[in-house]
Amino acid sequence: MSWLDRLQRRLDQTLLPSAPATRPALLRIVNGVYTGLYLARRVKMFRRVHRTDPSLFAPVGPVRVLRRPLPPVVADGLLYAGLATDVAFTAGLWHRVTGPAHAALLLWTLSYRNSWSMVFHHDNALVLHAAVLGCTPSADALSVDALHTRAPRPDSWRYGTPGRVMEAVTAASYLVTAIAKVKGPLGWSWVRGESLRSQIAADALRKALLGEPVSSTGTRLYPHTRVFTVMAAASLVLELAAPLALLDRRLARLWSVGAFGLHWGIKVIMGIRFRHHLTGVIYAPSFPLERLLPLGRRLLRRR
Repeated sequence: MSWLDRLQRRLDQTLLPSAPATRPALLRIVNGVYTGLYLARRVKMFRRVHRTDPSLFAPVGPVRVLRRPLPPVVADGLLYAGLATDVAFTAGLWHRVTGPAHAALLLWTLSYRNSWSMVFHHDNALVLHAAVLGCTPSADALSVDALHTRAPRPDSWRYGTPGRVMEAVTAASYLVTAIAKVKGPLGWSWVRGESLRSQIAADALRKALLGEPVSSTGTRLYPHTRVFTVMAAASLVLELAAPLALLDRRLARLWSVGAFGLHWGIKVIMGIRFRHHLTGVIYAPSFPLERLLPLGRRLLRRR
């Protein structure tokens, strides 16, 4: 086998890896459960947003097709429709219809919410992951649709690709964050940590003025400038290295663990919660979740 053939084989395994049908199926279930809980716990908040002063309406994303807000009853109906399609998506029921519908309604629901307030960029990966899973064969196993198919599904690139695309989406979101930092007024000097230190101080002051809880850890660390230099450098390196994690499976898992720890550090120091990241759901595509199935079956048999 020539070096060119080996390179082509390596690229095929990296870009279009073969995987069992249970891998995207488990990603569908994990993402569907997380999204359902995320939306269900905020139904009252969404309903209040739908009844906000129309003068505050500034449409973003697909909501830009509107010149004025929807009637609150219609906006509520789209929210409930999104919850219903999420249940069907998670269960793998009529996936060819409910999968894309779930992704579209999730995009609309979160964009409509952002049209009344600041834009929450940390929701972008959640929406894009839903789109990937909703428009790919992620219900060929562990689903209601799969109950009608008795023959086992062979491993295929069709089942490995969704996870790879989801990883690419996650990597892109981190890379964009890093580029935004170095393209800002401070440039590469952002890595010195002064900007991060000032940001943490401003966030703590805002929370204190609004009567919200302030992280005591961030307050204690404020006098130690070198700590913020280390934190800024580590976060920037991690964000810039995100695309490199796509080149190797072990590197991807190591990077995911590092990013997971980064967001928990942000929560402890700043009190800011990126729930999609803190739960680890966003990093699930980097791990072979299907290996947990035999363990689950053994536990059920013991019970």
